[in-house]
Amino acid sequence: MPKEISLSKKLEERIKELSCLYEVSSAIRKHSDSVDNTMEEICEITKKAWFYPDHAIVELKMDELYISTADIPENSIVQESLITLFNENKGSIKVYYNTAKLKSAYFLEEEQKLLNKISIEISEFFERREITRKEELLKRSAERNDRLSILGEITAGIAHELNTPLGNILGFAELIKSKTQENQTGKDTGKIIKAAIYSREIVKKLMFFACEMPQHQEFVQIKPIIDQALKLLSQNFYKAEVSHKFKIDNPDLEAQIDTIQFTQVLFNLLINAIYASPKKSLISIQVTSTASHFIMEIQDQGPGIPAELNARIYEPFFTTKPVGEGSGLGLSVVHGIIKSHHGEIINFDNKPTGTVFQIKLPIKM
Repeated sequence: MPKEISLSKKLEERIKELSCLYEVSSAIRKHSDSVDNTMEEICEITKKAWFYPDHAIVELKMDELYISTADIPENSIVQESLITLFNENKGSIKVYYNTAKLKSAYFLEEEQKLLNKISIEISEFFERREITRKEELLKRSAERNDRLSILGEITAGIAHELNTPLGNILGFAELIKSKTQENQTGKDTGKIIKAAIYSREIVKKLMFFACEMPQHQEFVQIKPIIDQALKLLSQNFYKAEVSHKFKIDNPDLEAQIDTIQFTQVLFNLLINAIYASPKKSLISIQVTSTASHFIMEIQDQGPGIPAELNARIYEPFFTTKPVGEGSGLGLSVVHGIIKSHHGEIINFDNKPTGTVFQIKLPIKM
């Protein structure tokens, strides 16, 4: 049981508690980079404020963060305060006394109030960090959308301007090839035709990216579209020595989409997944649905996307593929199509290795 404390000792303890709160606030204010260092400092400050500071052991647990000022004794008494983030319990801060070394150990009622105030300071610190992180993500997302919007307008103009001359080049090249009798001229015009067709496909991708392609959205079954895409890419899977697995929770699922554009999304994501996948690996396609949306995930077992490149992968003309193997428009096209369908696309790491692209689309537009 707590012993009677003299008035002078009570005043001393109150001063220690006030100093503790001030030092905890100061440690949080001067925080720079290391959360661990800041929390370790708070634990050491807390320890000094208790009635038996030389015997107090402070332990802080929060998600993957764990700090203890000493080993936790088997025989102990403990004071605890929970750490909450946005009204959800995320951890705790505890103070222990080793009863084997300090048989008369006890806690003061004021110490529990102090510990509660420290836990509130810690909670507010992590809440501010989370709010700042989300604001930064929103800012980056808004900036990226602004850039994509501007690029979309420019791209649409370029695509329209190129369509007519490319059509003329292709038409005249085919005319020359049909009229010529010379073998070399036939070969040369064949190269022109091939280059013009390739260029026209690039223009088509640009128009997809700019959302300038006309849409024909209707309710269709999702499973047959994915089955057909996998069938058309069967040779790609075979040559890459990569297998695939397709799972859908509702085989009869219907959604209001543009079938051609949704197929374009499937092709781009699957071709990228095949390109990134090592031999003998597996690509998984999973579709789940709710009353209002369906979610498609394409998972590969490749090397994954480096963190420093993650923010750029949806930018037009950005590619990590060698010259001639990619236009850098695939994911930009996907992003444009998903946006035009009022959907969302995100990517994250697959475990233990690889990348997951997740698309969320409304069932009804």
